[in-house]
Amino acid sequence: MKGRKMSNAVAGPKKIIVATKPHSTVSEQFRTIRTNIMYSSIDKPIRSVLFTSAVPSAGKSTIAANMAIAYAQAGKKTLLLDGDLRRPTCHYTFDVGNQKGLSTAIVNDISLEELVIKTEFDMLDLITSGPIPPNPSELLSSKKLAQFVDKLKFQYEMIIIDSPPLLSVTDAQLLSKRADGVILVTDVENNNRDHLLEAKELLNKADANIIGIVLNNRYTKHKTKDDYYYYQASHDG
Repeated sequence: MKGRKMSNAVAGPKKIIVATKPHSTVSEQFRTIRTNIMYSSIDKPIRSVLFTSAVPSAGKSTIAANMAIAYAQAGKKTLLLDGDLRRPTCHYTFDVGNQKGLSTAIVNDISLEELVIKTEFDMLDLITSGPIPPNPSELLSSKKLAQFVDKLKFQYEMIIIDSPPLLSVTDAQLLSKRADGVILVTDVENNNRDHLLEAKELLNKADANIIGIVLNNRYTKHKTKDDYYYYQASHDG
């Protein structure tokens, strides 16, 4: 991408630990996840990752935002794309407007310069969800979405996509077709093996490449109030 003639807005994240405490144990865990993603595929580099969960409130949006910043801190030209067209949160996290975004791009012919929001990180851009449409699943299954994502892949080294929970709607399955890999996020307090297996089955039906699981809100035994995020490579069984 030549230059950075994007939106004039500059977004700063709220309460994102990789940004506020880059030397903490938690931030190191995000860097570990980043490394594991890099080595999860030998033949085809992972350049787009979808973060989803089986059920709501697992913390997937926070994980996605932290991972996007972690990639930017590593010098990768990164885009955080809010693919949740039902309950979007990225515009709240980065304290920006949401008048234009992914839904706008699918419905209308609009340039990336009008959609992309700069963040305070040199290598990280943001595209919000845009106005909530009446037919999210139809938009996400459209050819225009596929064309839009393909266009983004020419512009960025890594695309992090936030999506709705798998067991609630079909949106994450549809979005998984546009990502090189999928990571499931589950909250340790509400972790349910049956839900995870059902979510995994839905992703398998969509031929998604499941590359890992993140266990959120697992506290360490050390004297720290920081949350501990645990990455586990996916496997059958």
